[in-house]
Amino acid sequence: MKKRKKIDLLTVFIYAVVVVMGLSCLLPLLNTLALSFSSSAAATAGKVGIIPVSFTLSSYQKILNDQQFWRSFLISVLRVMAGTSLNIFLVITMAYPLSKSRREFGAQKIYIKFVIFAMLFNGGMVPTYMVVQKLGMINTIWSLIFPGAVGTGNVILMMNFFRSVPKSLEEAAEIDGATPFQILWNIFIPASKPCIATIVLFCIVGHWNDYFSGILYITKVHNYPLQTYIQMIATTFDISKITDIKKLEEFLAVSEKTLNSAKIVVSVIPLLLIYPFLQKYFTTGLVVGAVKE
Repeated sequence: MKKRKKIDLLTVFIYAVVVVMGLSCLLPLLNTLALSFSSSAAATAGKVGIIPVSFTLSSYQKILNDQQFWRSFLISVLRVMAGTSLNIFLVITMAYPLSKSRREFGAQKIYIKFVIFAMLFNGGMVPTYMVVQKLGMINTIWSLIFPGAVGTGNVILMMNFFRSVPKSLEEAAEIDGATPFQILWNIFIPASKPCIATIVLFCIVGHWNDYFSGILYITKVHNYPLQTYIQMIATTFDISKITDIKKLEEFLAVSEKTLNSAKIVVSVIPLLLIYPFLQKYFTTGLVVGAVKE
């Protein structure tokens, strides 16, 4: 009975900790959502909790009633699609030969050391900018994609997952006369769907949330990705330049708090739509890919 009581108390304690941690994550999100729908006066006065006060869509109107917003949204979508496709292609083609033994690929250890070195050290912001500039990619979408095209952490994750694929499958394919490309395409890629889905999710989140690359490589506002544009409009209010009374009223209807909250809500919607489709692969991809057999 004592043992049973201890187990019950431990279970209650664990559940209590989980609930507290869950609320600590959920409440700030609810507060952000409530702020985005609240009036400027209520937000400034600190009256908003998890329920909107003086419900208004002014913050969203400020963001959405803007042609540049939709242009930036499209640029971000294109960046996610092109960038993620390139990331996955390069990660797979790099991880596949590195997953082989030294007998099959003699220089394997040397290249793995290069990958690990690249994880610890990078060329630096200024040299990278100079390379992008010399290649003529400033103010193009390619400047947002190519500098981070190969994620070394993703390469190691994929390499370890490839090593978990049974060797007998590859040997059977070789006996049947399959080429290395056919083995990769027909055996390794289908068997690695959980890991690929995990890396796709990492890449999508990385490309979508990145705003600093836009600040660094894009000098024209009409070429800004969404996150960079939203960051700009949230930090460049200048009331002295507003001469139109209607625009002044629109400006006063929002505050930095409500606008930033609306920015966060708009930014996470695409990720919330994508995540459920990839979530079932996420844990498997991380666990198997992170363990070297």
